[in-house]
Amino acid sequence: MNFNLPFVPERPAQPRQSGVTMMMDKGLSLREAENFCEVSAEYTDIVKLGFGTGLLTPKFKEKIKIYQQAGLRPYFGGTMFEAFIARNMFDDYRRFITDAGVEYAEVSDGVLPIEHGKKCEYINMLSKDFVVLSEVGTKLKGKEITNDEWVSWMLSELEAGAWKVIAEARESGNMGIYNDDGSANSELVLDIRNHVDPDKILWEAPLKNQQVWFIKLLGPNVNLGNIAENEVIPLETLRRGLRGDTLLSFLP
Repeated sequence: MNFNLPFVPERPAQPRQSGVTMMMDKGLSLREAENFCEVSAEYTDIVKLGFGTGLLTPKFKEKIKIYQQAGLRPYFGGTMFEAFIARNMFDDYRRFITDAGVEYAEVSDGVLPIEHGKKCEYINMLSKDFVVLSEVGTKLKGKEITNDEWVSWMLSELEAGAWKVIAEARESGNMGIYNDDGSANSELVLDIRNHVDPDKILWEAPLKNQQVWFIKLLGPNVNLGNIAENEVIPLETLRRGLRGDTLLSFLP
């Protein structure tokens, strides 16, 4: 901080295991990635190259190196994993991400139906060479997942070797753990919190009201993801009580 203001929550030192912020890169250029790292690398931990952008973005290997040199951990979003699996190309996927030089991998089944035991096999296989994030939840409207299934799947995917489980919300913030209006499904979130170690969960929270809700529920060092590149420092002000929504939250 530029001034030692008292009663500001402490943040774990990088590399963090809690208080993780995941920025979602939806196709930044090399220059934009450099600019982001200049101002926001200190407040960011992992960078998801969203959707299938890793197959389309020019000079993506150079961009991966930019993030890594700034101490960040980039990886490809789960939709790209599903695109390979839908074509029965798991070995090709593993070779692709190895060649890309990333150390993290995401496994998801948000669109492509994957039998859960098979999904855990993918997690286990990838965890031998990569740090795995597994995503629980669906991107499909009308597909219902019970609270018990959310909890059971998260626990089994952690047991299979996932570093953290991601609670699905999409970049729009109105799916998975959220209602259609973007408000949190509080009953589901509390059920998950009561059964799964909160430090093992990365909650997707692209909208400010969602970030505020989670910080007030779980504290400033809650793991949050799908944060836009220009929202990382604003999120950090929420974590530190330096924005109106949390200004009085951490005072004695």
